[in-house]
Amino acid sequence: MCVVAFDKHAGAYDDLFARSRICTQREAVWEVLAETFHAGDAILTLNCKTGEDARFLSLLDISAVACDTRQRMAIWPGALFDGALSNFSGLHSVADLNRTARDLACMISLGAPLIVCLSTRFCLSETLWFLSRGEVRKAFRRSSAIAIVKAGDSVVKMQYPALKKVRQSFSPSFAMRSCKGIGVVLPPSFLDPLSRKHPRVLGLLRRIDRSIAALPLLRSMGDHMLVHFERVQG
Repeated sequence: MCVVAFDKHAGAYDDLFARSRICTQREAVWEVLAETFHAGDAILTLNCKTGEDARFLSLLDISAVACDTRQRMAIWPGALFDGALSNFSGLHSVADLNRTARDLACMISLGAPLIVCLSTRFCLSETLWFLSRGEVRKAFRRSSAIAIVKAGDSVVKMQYPALKKVRQSFSPSFAMRSCKGIGVVLPPSFLDPLSRKHPRVLGLLRRIDRSIAALPLLRSMGDHMLVHFERVQG
């Protein structure tokens, strides 16, 4: 059901997020991808509905093979990729992260990177925004480990695991090498209309984001957290 729901609205997603001015969050992820992967690499991209990431990677001469569900992994039996990417909360609709990790471990070479971008359970900028408007319930809507999200006419169950849980789920086949916050002080995507009116402020917030994104406490307080795993013997 969740795959059908997101497939149905993938076209609108580009306009709602990928092409918005808050795409500075996506650009922050792209900076990491450019540093992590190399020309000639073939990587597996999960949950890439819009193709924005694949288009960016192609500019770097990196081949991206798209895969959205566990069943489709069977298309490439025995294939070993040079890495994998799941961007912007794609794994939140996965019921069993442990099983996903085991599947990925069979498809990624030892020493290869796995980049996972997940929504956090506490977004500082979002919380402050809703509190300033007196919307306390919305301010802490991420605090629960599970949320029910509407995607058009469909209802999707989303899980929001803490960083510790994510590390445990991908262990022992993957070791976490780093984690950084995406959008720690940058406004979340639903505030895009407001950000368009203040481009200079947005630029300042982006610079602040870069300087504090890797700090242990703040890295889990952004709109998203970007986790860099390495495939290890496990």
